[in-house]
Amino acid sequence: MEIARPEYIDVSRISGPIIVVEGVTDVGFDELVEVVTPTGEVRRGRVLEVGRGRAIVQVFEGTAGLSSSETRVRFLGEPLKVPVSTEMLGRIMNSLGEPIDGNPKPFTEVLRDVNGSPLNPVAREYPRDFIQTGISVIDGMCSLVRGQKLPIFSASGLPHNVLAAQIVRQAEIAAGEDFYIVFAAMGIKHDEASFFRRSFERGGAIKRVAMFINLAEDPTMERIITPRTALTLAEYLAFEQEAHVLVILTDMTSYCEALREVSASLEEVPSRKGYPGYMYSDLASIYERAGRIQGGNGSITQVSILTMPNDDITHPIPDLTGYITEGQIVLERELHNKGIYPPVNVLVSLSRLMKDGIGRGRTREDHADLSSQLYAAYAHCNELRSLASIIGEEALSQRDRAYLRFGNEFEMKFISQGKEENRTIEETLEIAWELLSILPEEDLTRIHREYLDRYLKKHRGDVVA
Repeated sequence: MEIARPEYIDVSRISGPIIVVEGVTDVGFDELVEVVTPTGEVRRGRVLEVGRGRAIVQVFEGTAGLSSSETRVRFLGEPLKVPVSTEMLGRIMNSLGEPIDGNPKPFTEVLRDVNGSPLNPVAREYPRDFIQTGISVIDGMCSLVRGQKLPIFSASGLPHNVLAAQIVRQAEIAAGEDFYIVFAAMGIKHDEASFFRRSFERGGAIKRVAMFINLAEDPTMERIITPRTALTLAEYLAFEQEAHVLVILTDMTSYCEALREVSASLEEVPSRKGYPGYMYSDLASIYERAGRIQGGNGSITQVSILTMPNDDITHPIPDLTGYITEGQIVLERELHNKGIYPPVNVLVSLSRLMKDGIGRGRTREDHADLSSQLYAAYAHCNELRSLASIIGEEALSQRDRAYLRFGNEFEMKFISQGKEENRTIEETLEIAWELLSILPEEDLTRIHREYLDRYLKKHRGDVVA
């Protein structure tokens, strides 16, 4: 028998997306709330703080039109739950999992807590299996592994949306395994939402994608719920349906701006650059929902995209994200200005789990050696570029000029590729060998002799060392 919940009318303060309700009893943190406006409209919210007979409520749809004297509040005694179903694949939904694509609502009676279920760290399985994105600079130098959290650090004006869409279209795992993608966009414009939809529909990728869209004009509070709703569906697909799920979250900077707005409404003491002091733990509650569970076949892999304000990688958002995640892929404006796509700066990008997800039986036995050698050679090329800018390229030795040639070819053939170009890992590694054949063989000290004998000779041909 359902217990009738009391209705409160004592709203003492309305500030931004926040209302304060006095005289409450038997209310818990994160509890779902119904807010009834003076016109009878019902809005949903959740309890942010409770104590001393007072509850602070965050209203998802915003507080516009609310009145302190005429607003009624009902506490529902349970956390926010959202529907989950395999029928949500191929659909476009809002922040609360409700369809916005004009098609019928997916049939499901399964509801799950939007905050997820905590994972016992001891039950986690170490990520080891390679995910092919079809993008050479990622697959070859910053490999993505099932169960990993690998963010993309971008900046305003860089093609992170194009890169995200390409990853969604091209990402692959071993044949015969269920592989789905959950895509969540926060604070995007209408033209960006249309771009993502068209991009996923091209080639049929939309069939395996569940999209959650929060537009810039939507209430700020829905922005905070969006990634949690998306991850709730991902957990259902991964841990109950035993599928492998790739979650794309963009843009986490919009999410953090929403956190700052809520913190300001609560009049909390700000931390760095006005962001709340709990932003680290809040981001961790999202990022740590990725992973694998021992004894289960499913996995959740996260690629979160954030735009660094003023291209500052030390800004609190990328800084805190880097502490939580297992590496980062950094997009660089200088490469973008050269016309290189994707403009990934490999020297500051890394995947900390790459070594465990590549090699014999996963990619190819020479993958790790190639990646290490490419990194060392490109780093040396950049040192020589600085030297050449001072003394002139003509003053460099023939060996040094070979490194400069390698650097140019590396940027134009390995890092840069078409926005519709899907390269297999074999193609990526062959391009790497072709580039390394430009350098003197005695300089390839990071590659085992057996791999040099097996792969280098066929690429020497007409290349002048």
